[in-house]
Amino acid sequence: MFLLLPRPALVRLLLSFLCFFGAVAAHAQAPVAKPAAPAVARRQLAATRTPAPIKLDGVLDDAAWNSAPVASEFTQFRPNPGPRERLPTQVRVLYDDVAMYVGARLVETSADSIRRELTQRDHIGNTDFFAFFLDPYRDHLNGYGFFVMSTGVQVDMRYSPANGEDAAWNAVWDSRVAPLPDGKGWSVEIRIPYSAIRFAQVPVQTWGVQFFRQRKADNQQFTWNPVRPEVDGFVNQWGEFTGLENLHPPLRLSLTPYVSAYANHYPYNEQGKRNTSTNFNGGADVKWGINESFTLDATLIPDFGQVLSDNQVLNLSPFEVQYQENRAFFTEGTELFNKGGLFYSRRVGAQPLGFGTAGGQLAKGETVYQDPGVTRLLNATKISGRTRKGLGVGVFNAVSAASYAVVRDSTGERERQVLTQPLTNYNIVVFDQSLKNNSYISLINTNVTRAGRTYDANVTAGLFRFADAKNQYALSGQLNYSRRYGNVLNSEARIDDPSGYKYYLNYGKISGNWTWNVDHGIESDTYNPNDLGILFGNNNVSQSATINYNQYKQFWKVNNFYSSLGVYQSLLFKPLLYQDFGIYGSANTTFTKSFLTAGFNLNIDRAKNDFYEPRTYPLGSYWVRVPGSVNLGAFVSSDYRKKFAYDINGGLRPYALDAREGVAGRARRWGLGLTLSPRYRVSDKLNFRYTFDYNLRLNQVGYVNDGLSADEPLDRPLLAVIGGDVLLGRRNVSTFTNTLNANYTFTNRLSFTMRVRHYVSMVRYFDFARLYAGGREENLGYQRNHDTSYSAFNVDAALVWWFAPGSQVSLVWKDATASFLQGNEATPLYFDHLSNTLNTPHNNNVSIKILYYLDYLNLRRARG
Repeated sequence: MFLLLPRPALVRLLLSFLCFFGAVAAHAQAPVAKPAAPAVARRQLAATRTPAPIKLDGVLDDAAWNSAPVASEFTQFRPNPGPRERLPTQVRVLYDDVAMYVGARLVETSADSIRRELTQRDHIGNTDFFAFFLDPYRDHLNGYGFFVMSTGVQVDMRYSPANGEDAAWNAVWDSRVAPLPDGKGWSVEIRIPYSAIRFAQVPVQTWGVQFFRQRKADNQQFTWNPVRPEVDGFVNQWGEFTGLENLHPPLRLSLTPYVSAYANHYPYNEQGKRNTSTNFNGGADVKWGINESFTLDATLIPDFGQVLSDNQVLNLSPFEVQYQENRAFFTEGTELFNKGGLFYSRRVGAQPLGFGTAGGQLAKGETVYQDPGVTRLLNATKISGRTRKGLGVGVFNAVSAASYAVVRDSTGERERQVLTQPLTNYNIVVFDQSLKNNSYISLINTNVTRAGRTYDANVTAGLFRFADAKNQYALSGQLNYSRRYGNVLNSEARIDDPSGYKYYLNYGKISGNWTWNVDHGIESDTYNPNDLGILFGNNNVSQSATINYNQYKQFWKVNNFYSSLGVYQSLLFKPLLYQDFGIYGSANTTFTKSFLTAGFNLNIDRAKNDFYEPRTYPLGSYWVRVPGSVNLGAFVSSDYRKKFAYDINGGLRPYALDAREGVAGRARRWGLGLTLSPRYRVSDKLNFRYTFDYNLRLNQVGYVNDGLSADEPLDRPLLAVIGGDVLLGRRNVSTFTNTLNANYTFTNRLSFTMRVRHYVSMVRYFDFARLYAGGREENLGYQRNHDTSYSAFNVDAALVWWFAPGSQVSLVWKDATASFLQGNEATPLYFDHLSNTLNTPHNNNVSIKILYYLDYLNLRRARG
């Protein structure tokens, strides 16, 4: 009964897309059907032991290299998978009791054909690189990647089903690069200490291994063991490193102490408040290899004051804003804890549970003097690893201190504290069993325990993925159960959503040029993982079906072609009511000569019942009707090898007219988005990137966020009659974001980065309506000014020097200000906001932090 019946124009638009989809697929395929490509046998490289450590200088002149077999004859991976490399790559691998050594010679046509843009660590720019990958447990799911740029810059990554390619992981290892004697190419030597990876202790081992080369001059990438992009997975397409004998996992014990100093200035200019403050911190990170497979990571008295500032926004939606995690401890080595999507690490050390509620507990004459916006993290610990039989185990635990708001009486002489967050313990336990055929089964439990009677929370989830032996089809699923028990903070009231559940199933074809999948999921009305996870809306039933056609080899004038077409539907779970339905499609390609990438996306959405926007609970009685719409978006991305490059992204969404009784004559809604992002590389050391993002919502109808107040004379008549109904407003919402990034890299160990961001969002209301139960709306003569504007300005500048492996000095400057204006103070003009930003008091913070990596084995060898 939810069948979409679009207008004839929409039918023609959809048919045009289907014709385009089919025509490209037909053009990309050969006129004569080809048999399926045979399975490629894994290439093997025999391990060779070296009697003495290799001296790292990038030259490969140690005699031991001559005894190692050569891995060569690489296969092109991009842009045209299949052909053998034209310019040879030769790789040798050695090992001893302490480390693994990799040496590679990469031949080029000339010295000028080697791209050498300098970047900061963990960033890949316009540069050639060589990469070495390891899968020590050979489970074809989890692995390590070590990249060395032609400039000597290092990048390291972890690979896992949960995180994919995780660039946040960092290890301590060493490398050197050098030009070849004739200048036509370059060479690299890498030393990977066994303390950087985990592996089993067995007499003879075979590990998964892969070598990877990028030639940026021709935008080509090559692999030693062929990787077929039409086959699902990356780690499962690596070769084998055979005959590793008598390897013993070392004692992995390291300490990284830190000291930091901060100077902060904010112009309070008030008696009794200092404009400038300073503070000093000290702590440490500890890593301890409990046994061959498991490692303990702990941070003691952590300091996260230098992390990148959050992108603050004006939030008009019924859901919270999800911010990116920038704290290193919570991004490194978290692949097990991220399984199932139950861990939102920003909950740890986040805003107190009762932030902003102290005002409701004031006695006569009292005011809130202080209300801390974050809790203080006392410590955090991770234990994780994987046994030789493929069982991954992870335990995460963190403790945050109690937080209190301070209230003062009218004289200012007496103060008392109001609890806003009790002492809290956060815990995660994960069991993840790798299975054959790139499959797995997992069990995750998250728990938040608070001191006292404030409620606790627990979520348990089971996950699975089963793929067939040919890696053609896969079934995956998840079942979650959440439970919260106890009282609301500072109250005798019990939590009203004690338990809930969620499940999700997905089945489809995962490899080949044609792939497809169908999925179905339910989140019950009381499912709530938000104490340690994040959920934007429960009480939901969803299902979708998607078909994809991808062409990975060059044809016509393009390198590749990716496309998809699908349909989705969602319902409210309780009561079971229609929510939304739509069709979506997309396509993109990269042109062969210009390496310009272009694509588009199309969505056709039926009228939607938004049960979340009215902010009434339980859901189901009230909803905002959103007319049907069509969204057409497109993007273009130019060749990043050129000094000047750009990205352009735009979209337009017209809505059907809303001709319902009570709101007849309401203007048509429109949505518009535009992003322009030019970048310029001045030299191999200096580059700039500017991003302009514009978003406009015309005649949007939504909940009036600042609501009605008995203190406002214009609100009182409406408050007397509106009862439990909802006030909606028709508004224009325009948002501008300007971001400038500048990077100057002095050497492969010393870099300067700066980001400047200015965000402005303006809301202008035109008229208002009363929302009744059942979704009926009625225009009102109510006219109080609810206009809103918000602006935020941030500068993050950092000078970072890696003076030794794992050790760094960072000097950081932060500048921040924000303003929130309502009513007659709000301005709809961008340059008025810019002027206001420049004249609003700014908070300036300068800090220096020194980290020094101490490894037990290195210290013992130095003393011995």
